[in-house]
Amino acid sequence: MKEMLTLEAFEEASEQVKKVTFETKLIYSDFYSNLTGNKVYFKPENMQLTGAYKLRGAYYKISTLTDDERKKGLITASAGNHAQGVAYAAKAFGAKAVIVMPTTTPLIKVNRTKSYGAEVVLYGDVYDDACKKALELAEENGYTFIHPFDDLAVATGQGTIAMEIFKELPLVDYILVPIGGGGLATGVSTLAKLLNPNIKVIGVEPEHANCMQESFKAGKVIELPAVNTIADGTAVKKPGEKIFPYLKENLDDILTVADEDLVVAFLDMVESHKMVVENSGLLSVAALKKLNVKGKKVVSILSGGNMDVITMSSVVQQGLILRDRIFTVSVLLPDKPGMLSKVSQIIAELNGNVIKLEHNQFVSINRSAAVELRITLEAFGTEHKEQIINKLNEEGYKPKIVRTNI
Repeated sequence: MKEMLTLEAFEEASEQVKKVTFETKLIYSDFYSNLTGNKVYFKPENMQLTGAYKLRGAYYKISTLTDDERKKGLITASAGNHAQGVAYAAKAFGAKAVIVMPTTTPLIKVNRTKSYGAEVVLYGDVYDDACKKALELAEENGYTFIHPFDDLAVATGQGTIAMEIFKELPLVDYILVPIGGGGLATGVSTLAKLLNPNIKVIGVEPEHANCMQESFKAGKVIELPAVNTIADGTAVKKPGEKIFPYLKENLDDILTVADEDLVVAFLDMVESHKMVVENSGLLSVAALKKLNVKGKKVVSILSGGNMDVITMSSVVQQGLILRDRIFTVSVLLPDKPGMLSKVSQIIAELNGNVIKLEHNQFVSINRSAAVELRITLEAFGTEHKEQIINKLNEEGYKPKIVRTNI
């Protein structure tokens, strides 16, 4: 069998994946370039055939199997994107595919996986639970297991992204790559260093799912007791054992990103680039603000765009709240006719838009002295929000910011 993660293997993989992938040309970002002082480009794998880069590694891995291995049927575990990659690739090779997915997987990923003809089994809360179940089913039924990240052939397929980046931007200085289990980062960093030893490849993990960062600190693969992040595609407790040595050698640093930063990045991408990128794919976008360099050519890999509408709606709402474009204030008013009108007039004069009112007459024993009015309103941002609050203060209403629940 061909040795993986060599330049020859990457070249072969690049030719193979062309059969099933779209050409995802780099997109220059004026918005993030101006924000960071670098020349920022996006590698939009969210626009890929299955909505994510995972098709690359899945297809290349399956292409290296024997006919007998494919005939046994293929099985994998995935939070969604690898699932779709394996399902699509299996169909292309005429093989049966069984996919075990966590019960928390967004519906869009489950339905799309089924649409490619795969059998889906929902099991466990996170990827690691699903993976254990998939290995059990592989043992019971003789299926060929396709690991989503801890497989050198899969990592070689994922690394074809770096080949395409270098063809378009030979003098790239930094590549930011999301990390879940580490397959994408392994392929990209290994090939990038083969092509240019001086390039910097930075991995990015969710703050509360940083298994690779902790493993780097320990000098060996360790398993987190739990993970907690909205980036479901990278909610992995333990990175890959086989690929870890390659990451230690080729990855220059690991940054972590808070969920709140992913929410803001989602809004930035929708508003500035008209692109939907899933939370895991936004890790490399949110990390741009943490990269302490100037004047460099930086590529952020947008690893996927498979996001269900309900999640999208929640992220948009939270993003507007985090940006102070929606907020809630509480004011105490005498329970007298016309008081609500006076408050509304103040907000209207400052171009605030009231979207919800809650009137609580039972905040005080003496209703005539005070009832609580909670006002949820839209503003243009932090400065506008402060103008409204300051004006309410000047008029004697003593507003208090309270948690917004839309």
